[in-house]
Amino acid sequence: MKYSLEKNNSMKLLDLLQDIEVVRIIGNANTEVTGIQSDSRRIESGNIFVAQKGTTVDGHMFIAPCIAQGAGVVVMDDATHMPTADTEGVCYVLVKNSDEALGKMAHTWYGKPSQQLKLIGVTGTNGKTTTATLLYRLFKALGHKVGLLSTVVNYVNDESIPATHTTPDALSLNALLAQMVSAGCTYAFMEVSSHAIAQERIAGLEFAGALFTNLTRDHLDYHKTFDHYRDTKKQLFDRLSKSAFAVTNYDDKNGLVMTQNTQAKVYTYSTRSMADFRGKILEESFEGMLLRMQSNIGTVNTEVFVPLVGRFNVSNLLLIYACGVALGIEPLEALRILSSLPAVNGRFETIRSDKGWTAVVDYAHTPDAVENVLKTINEIVNSNATKQSRPAQVITVVGCGGNRDKGKRPIMARIAFEQSTVLILTSDNPRDEEPQDILREMVAGLTSEELQRVLIIEDRASAIKTACTIAQRGDVVLVAGKGHENYQIIKGVKHHFDDHEVVRMCL
Repeated sequence: MKYSLEKNNSMKLLDLLQDIEVVRIIGNANTEVTGIQSDSRRIESGNIFVAQKGTTVDGHMFIAPCIAQGAGVVVMDDATHMPTADTEGVCYVLVKNSDEALGKMAHTWYGKPSQQLKLIGVTGTNGKTTTATLLYRLFKALGHKVGLLSTVVNYVNDESIPATHTTPDALSLNALLAQMVSAGCTYAFMEVSSHAIAQERIAGLEFAGALFTNLTRDHLDYHKTFDHYRDTKKQLFDRLSKSAFAVTNYDDKNGLVMTQNTQAKVYTYSTRSMADFRGKILEESFEGMLLRMQSNIGTVNTEVFVPLVGRFNVSNLLLIYACGVALGIEPLEALRILSSLPAVNGRFETIRSDKGWTAVVDYAHTPDAVENVLKTINEIVNSNATKQSRPAQVITVVGCGGNRDKGKRPIMARIAFEQSTVLILTSDNPRDEEPQDILREMVAGLTSEELQRVLIIEDRASAIKTACTIAQRGDVVLVAGKGHENYQIIKGVKHHFDDHEVVRMCL
């Protein structure tokens, strides 16, 4: 079953304009509408066309063709496109913000689905997918019908629906939430990207809770400054009601900034300091971690083994644990189930070779994420150093995506170089850029002497195969950047490519 952007009913325009800042209306505001569209190519008779200003295309330029296709209402936020007088058969609505209007109208059109389930939003730079996915699995294990909206895949209870964006557009998002309600879901866990917040894709949604993972440099091609990126994320917490809850990372310097203006009840978590929920690594290997988990809620102090690795995953687990408790799960029961949940596809996913080396496939595509993964690998390698006849090598294969924040490219290369024995720089998703140009900007972070110790192999498959060929017993190969993705985007074309498949060819 696929979700539909259409409904077999109609609504009064005035009902759809609830809670929307309307500047002016020309025409009959009591008209009946048959659907809402922001894509001019999908317009049918009686539809509302919402004209939005995109990063490359201005929807206001398509008003006339949409009317010709039968649009009965045009919603816009550019007054220059408003008619000077009544236009027979078409109602024009000037609003303060078209993006916000679309979000709120979509929510109303689909029956305000966020009010009919407990919707939890997860935001931050790293860890959103792991957190949302494991929360989905936790509540499924408890017997609930649950929805998931994630970077990897969307779920309406047991039914999987491919994901195209971290957060879908407003119409698709509300259609999915409505489908969850129809399927009897009582909870939904959702990754909330900074783009989705900035573009008002979540406008109108009512969140029962919001979770903050961490904040490091990312998406500055879009947000321009780190402060704007941070403040955009913060809006999710600013909009929470008094009946909602927020869980924030006490170890991140931006953690308390996120919640400083929220009305929601705030919980904190930490791996280093006193907080409502605390965790510490007692033992660690590639098979998992033995943790000490403590909380002030229910006064828990216990040890638990989890099949996840890395301090960053301790933070993720604490966030999941805190959210579960805030939603009413008995603390020890939450920990019991969490101890059995496997890692998310492409997140510190280990593949063992019969030759004795280990590959780690990870989505790490930001400087901080790469550093966290490599630090974890090195900690495990160093803890096993006495068991090895030779020092283990950490061989890293990494690239940077095209048409994204260029400033992070030399930083990524620098971090990977400092944390690796052997560094292989390669292509990621070059998109519309030339791979050689991306690699040139990555190596700018290294000295000419350091470059003598770096391999540059543009073809990603060849780079991975080279790393696996170099690897010996006890070594670790990190393949970073793509994780769950099974494609490469080159000149606008998606080509099948899976890091896992290439690694397994080398086993």
